[in-house]
Amino acid sequence: MVVLATKVYVTGEARQRALDALDSLVADAVAELDVEWSVGLRDDGFPSVTVEGSDAAVARNLLAEQWGQLTHPTPDEGVGSLEAWDEEGFVLDAGYDQRVRVAADALGLGPGSPSQVRTRFGLVQHLPLRFTVEDGTPRLADAERDRLFDWSRGDGRVNVNSATRSEVRATVNRAGHAEDIVTVERLGLLEQSIVCREGTDPPGLLASIGEYLPSELLCVVP
Repeated sequence: MVVLATKVYVTGEARQRALDALDSLVADAVAELDVEWSVGLRDDGFPSVTVEGSDAAVARNLLAEQWGQLTHPTPDEGVGSLEAWDEEGFVLDAGYDQRVRVAADALGLGPGSPSQVRTRFGLVQHLPLRFTVEDGTPRLADAERDRLFDWSRGDGRVNVNSATRSEVRATVNRAGHAEDIVTVERLGLLEQSIVCREGTDPPGLLASIGEYLPSELLCVVP
């Protein structure tokens, strides 16, 4: 079994749609392998995938690489879901009732309070973030910092939570903005990043699609 580092926090029909979407994504990932699988949801909101078959080890490794994997006890590096933020830093949910606190001075994302940093980089709640622990002190991983700085140097983004990639794509199309974006990038199962085309105004796009999505939306403005 592999526990994926992407949280399912919606309820009702939205939860079932999310799990159905995950099952389809797992099917695509292991299509060429000799395995059978089942998708479950733990009490802490993180999905688990039980894999059996001659290629089970390969499949588990593939899923862990694609989504990130939760381990217990807290590892020296890993992925956590952005749960909360305050003047002291970020709190990441690393599963198994573990919380990883990344202090403000360990974010490495430039000036401003943790709340200001979160807004500037479009870090919607529950976004999976990679971290590492050095000398007992958690910090954002170098690869994570590089990814976020790359966002700020692009043509702009609108980040969304509480929706699958297909739901976000359908919403962009419904609002008439299909030609204004490059793609919808999957950040987690329920966290997506709408990548804007050159000349598209991220705040304007957010205002246009916001009425259709019961989500948190944050812009990344270059």
